[in-house]
Amino acid sequence: MPNTNASFSAFSRVDQLKQQLEKLENLSQSQVDSKELDQFDRETEEVLKRVDGRETKMAAYSFATMAEAEALVNLPESAQEPTSRDLLQKSLQQRRQVLLGMVSEMESMEETEAEVLTGEDHEGPPLMG
Repeated sequence: MPNTNASFSAFSRVDQLKQQLEKLENLSQSQVDSKELDQFDRETEEVLKRVDGRETKMAAYSFATMAEAEALVNLPESAQEPTSRDLLQKSLQQRRQVLLGMVSEMESMEETEAEVLTGEDHEGPPLMG
């Protein structure tokens, strides 16, 4: 059996967040079951711990589940979303916005990491003195 690194994930951080966004879309397309939504939130919190772990991101998601994330993360769509008057719909929209913001941030981070990892070694030969 090959020696594997348990902390390594086959999916990138962005992929993990996008997977949660897809699940959220599926949940919001049908009648939302509170047990399913609770399970989704637990899964999402685990993903957030793995991919980011910063308390501010965890807090933003936690506030989004209560439809209270607008002021914390400066969500731009609150006034544009007519269905957001319904608290459940508002909380779903805020979850989506928080996750989309994190996807954007993680894409930028992963792009920078990839550039660093694939960059050329610019170190010259040792100086002879």
